[in-house]
Amino acid sequence: MSAQPRFAVRRGVRQFFKFGIVGASGTVVNFIIYHAVIRFFGAPIWLAYAIGFITGGVNNYWWNRHWTFRSQGHPWKELAQFITVSAVALGISEIVLLEAARYVPAMPFRNSIVWLAATFVGMGWNFFGNKFWTFRHTHAPAVDSKT
Repeated sequence: MSAQPRFAVRRGVRQFFKFGIVGASGTVVNFIIYHAVIRFFGAPIWLAYAIGFITGGVNNYWWNRHWTFRSQGHPWKELAQFITVSAVALGISEIVLLEAARYVPAMPFRNSIVWLAATFVGMGWNFFGNKFWTFRHTHAPAVDSKT
């Protein structure tokens, strides 16, 4: 394996870990907002999830743009792409949230359990959508050393 593909692999691994750290911070924001909106405003879980998701997403966009992917691309174009990826992730997550809410019985931490299921499912879509579309210009394509 030449140095170029190894560098690309290491860089991809670093980006994945940074994305995880950023995602964890956005997840904490999402989690806190979700529970606060339910508790203090009595909102339904789907609305609370959307508000928390969007708030956490703003956090994630800024950190992913500046730290994870170190993007120099057009910020408005990237923001539009990030919002598109996030909107799809939110739609997928909302479906999972509502389905989980149908099957998880009333119990302590029920809202947290359904939130976790929705968040976990949306996470994969978010990483790959943003890495390979929103911030694709921030990583060089792997070079095939055999050609």
